[in-house]
Parts: sequence; C-alpha cells; structure tokens
Amino acid sequence: MDSSKLLGEFLRARREVTSPAQAGFLHAGSRRTPGLRREEVALLAGVSTSYYIRLEQGRERHPSTQVLAALARVLRLDADATEYLYTLAHPWVRPQVPAAALEKVSPSLFQLVNRWHHIPALVIGRRLDILATNPLAEAVYEGMTHVDNCLRMIYLSPGADELYPDWEKAARAKTAQLRAALATDPEDRYLHGLVEELSLHSEEFRRHWARHEVRMRANEVKDFRHPKLGELTFTWEVLTVSGTSQQLVVLASEPDSPTERAVKQLADSIAARNPVPVL
Repeated sequence: MDSSKLLGEFLRARREVTSPAQAGFLHAGSRRTPGLRREEVALLAGVSTSYYIRLEQGRERHPSTQVLAALARVLRLDADATEYLYTLAHPWVRPQVPAAALEKVSPSLFQLVNRWHHIPALVIGRRLDILATNPLAEAVYEGMTHVDNCLRMIYLSPGADELYPDWEKAARAKTAQLRAALATDPEDRYLHGLVEELSLHSEEFRRHWARHEVRMRANEVKDFRHPKLGELTFTWEVLTVSGTSQQLVVLASEPDSPTERAVKQLADSIAARNPVPVL
C-alpha cells in the first residue's frame, strides 16, 4: 500500500478523534461530524487548508519535519504515534525487510526459553507471530486457539474475552501494535492479509482498526483470568533480540504473590507429566 495513502488515512482518523476542546476551541458549538475540521487543523499547524487537504488525500508526499511536529502537537499524538507519523511521511529512511522472509527463532534462543522451567516466556516476531513458547507460557494461555499470532489469538479465539478481564483494552493495544508493525513495511502482503482476515471475521477488529491508534510493545502489567488458577498478574518484560526484529517476552510475577504460587503449581504439574530422565 502507498505510504502516502496510509499517512492521509492516519491524519484523518486522528483528526476525527481530537475534540475541538482538546485543541483549544472552547466554544465550538454542536457539530454534525466528530473531531476537528480540516481548516482548524491547518490553522493550528500553521499550514494552508489546501496543503493539509492534499496531505489527507495522499497528494502531498514530502511534508517537512516542522509540519509533522506541528501536526503531532495539534492532534495530541504520543511518542509512539508521532514516530509512526514520521515513518509514514519518510518511508525511504527505514530498512526494508523482504515481505516473504520467514522468521525463525535461533536454536540457542529456543533452548534458552525452554530451559526456564519456572518462568513463562515467549518470542514474538515483527508481524506479531508467536514464534516460540515454553510449556509454562502455553499453560498460561490454556484454551486459546489461533496461538500462531497475537492478533488472531485475541480476536478469533472463542475464550479470549474470558482470559483477559479487560478484553477491550488488550485488543486495542494489540491492534495498535499491528498498526505500528505495518508502518515498518507497508508493502508486506502477509500483514495486509492479516488485516483482511481479521476485518472479515471480527466486527470488533474493524472498529479498533478504524481508530488508527499506534503503540509499540513495551514493559507493562497484564492481568489474566486463568480457567483453572483464577486471577493472575504478570509484568511483561520485553527484550529485543539482538540482530533481529524479534522480542523475547518474559512473564514475571511478584515474589510470594498468588501469581507466583500459581505459576509454581503449573510448573510442578508440567514437571510431573514430563519428568526429566535420569542418565
């Protein structure tokens, strides 16, 4: 997909979710459509209305860094969304990754993850594919289908809304991460196919995707409602794998917490089913 078209779609979506009050128009009155008008964005960003319209229509392909900074300010973009804006506007500065390249986890990383018998861990690729998991991580996500990809799992697995106590928040975050992933390679057919698949099968995905929210994966606290162990709280520690666009995610729990005790229970159960052979 043409990055200029993505830029225009992004600007329009963010304009429509930025209220006049947020932009400083305290007496804007009632409106038939939500958000700011094009001429208001142009005024606040210090550009002509015709120039801004060309940006939204994908006809202006070379906005300056000053214009981008002004638009990020007017549309109240956070750091992730601002980086996404710059990436769409200047696609030539990013390294291109072959769309057909198959991501694989190195044997040493795979062995490392599976040697952690008391810590759930997984490896996520640049397309949000789940490339590797250890038995504990698989036990945490017990009952989920479509475990090949984070987006498929949260939108297409029948029990996802039970696993995530705040499913709406989790789904929006994953969708925002997919938007960021697509910015790294707008021509990636796999990612476009994933968007089409999710759009076809999930009304919720279509709703979230239309918001054009952007987010990079980062350390955060996540809650789960496990079918057997009840409420679990993990701190996701996200580590970038050197020399790749993959990320190692470790699900850490507080010492002596109910979650740590539940994880130990899972680990003991796994060990009982798969005893280490004595040599």
